[in-house]
Amino acid sequence: MKSFQDVSERPLRLGLLVNPYAGAGGPLAFKGSDELPAALREQLQAQAAAGLAPAQQRVLDMLSVLQRGEACSRRPLHWLTVAGAMGEHVLRQANIAAEVLPLSLPEHTLADDSRRAARALQAAGVDLLLFAGGDGTARDVCAAIGLQVPVLGIPAGVKMHSGVFAINPQAAAAVLQLLRDGQWVSVEVAEVRDIDESGLQQGRVRARHYGEMRVPVEPRYLQQVKCSGREVEELVVAEIVADVLERLQPGVRYALGPGTTTAAVLAALGLPATLMGVDVIADGCLLAADASADTLRTLADEGEMQVLLSPTGGQGSLIGRGNQQLRPDLLRRIGRAGVQVLATHAKLDELAGRPLRLDTGDAALDAEWSGWWDIVTGYQQRVLYAVSG
Repeated sequence: MKSFQDVSERPLRLGLLVNPYAGAGGPLAFKGSDELPAALREQLQAQAAAGLAPAQQRVLDMLSVLQRGEACSRRPLHWLTVAGAMGEHVLRQANIAAEVLPLSLPEHTLADDSRRAARALQAAGVDLLLFAGGDGTARDVCAAIGLQVPVLGIPAGVKMHSGVFAINPQAAAAVLQLLRDGQWVSVEVAEVRDIDESGLQQGRVRARHYGEMRVPVEPRYLQQVKCSGREVEELVVAEIVADVLERLQPGVRYALGPGTTTAAVLAALGLPATLMGVDVIADGCLLAADASADTLRTLADEGEMQVLLSPTGGQGSLIGRGNQQLRPDLLRRIGRAGVQVLATHAKLDELAGRPLRLDTGDAALDAEWSGWWDIVTGYQQRVLYAVSG
C-alpha cells in the first residue's frame, strides 16, 4: 500500500477574505454593497460580528462540505485570514483554527480595506486566496494582487459577471477537495467584470472589463482520440514549447535543465541540447552548453536569469537529480519566482498524487520552496501541483 504521509508534510495554505456586506442589498434592489444606507450597514455589522451576515453564511456552506471530506484527505489545510468580520469570525464559528494576520481594520470596512487585506494575504504566502463577495470584491482583489496568486470567488454578491467565481459554495469546496486529495488542478486566466455604473445611470446594463486573475478549475485534458499515445505526448510538448517561446524575454538568460521537454525548447530555437546537463540561452543564442555550477552563478550575477525545468518521469524529482549544478546559492539568487516547471499531464498523472521533489542540499531552502507551484502543461495552460522537500 502506498503511503502519502510524505505528501502531507506541507499543508495547503488557504487565504480567506470576506466582504461582510456582500449580497445584503439584493433583496432591497440595491446594485451593490457600496451603496447601502448607513442604518443597514450598522445592522449588517452586528450580524457580521456574530458570523451571521449573508456572505459569511455562504462561506459556512462551503466549509461544511469541505469538513465532511476531511477524514479522507491526504493534505492538511492551513488557513490564513484577517481579523474580525472579514474572515476570522466565520472560521471561528466553523471551529477552524486559523492564522490571523496582524492587520488593523476599521469597524465598518470599505473597498480599500478589501484591497489591503488581499495584499496582506498574498504577502503572507498563501497558495490560494478565497474571497466571498461579488464583482465589486473581485475588482478589489484584482486591483490588489492581479495575477500574482490564484484566487477563487465564493459567490455572495448582488452582481457576479466575473469569471472568477465558483458556481456555488459547494463547487468551491469541490475544487479545494481536489487539491486536498493530492490531485492536480488546472489554473486558467479569467476576466474580472463589473457593471458600468455610468451606463447603468443611462439605463444600459453593460459589464466592463477590469482585469484578469488566475482561477483553479477542474482538470481539463487535451483530447486527441485519433492519435496514438506517443503522438499525443508530442503534441502536448509542442504546445508547452510554444508557450515558453512566446514568453521568452529579451536580455534574460534562461538555464534549461535536462529532459526531453526542455530539449524540445532548444530544438525549436535551432540550438543543440546537452542530454544530461544544463544549457544557458539568451536572445536565441547559446551562451553555455553543459554549464558548471560556477558558470551558472557567474552568468546569473551578470544579468537576470530564469530556470526552466522538467521533472524526472515516474520519480517526480525536480531539483537534485541530474541537475546538481543548480546549487542552493544560485537558486536563492534566482528566487522561486525565477524557476518555471514544464510537464505534461501524463507525467504528472504518473505520480498518482505524490508531490514533485526538491533535494537542493539545503533543507531550509527545500522547506521554504515547498508548496503549490504553477506548472506549464500546454499552450497558455497551467495547473497547481504540490512541490515538497
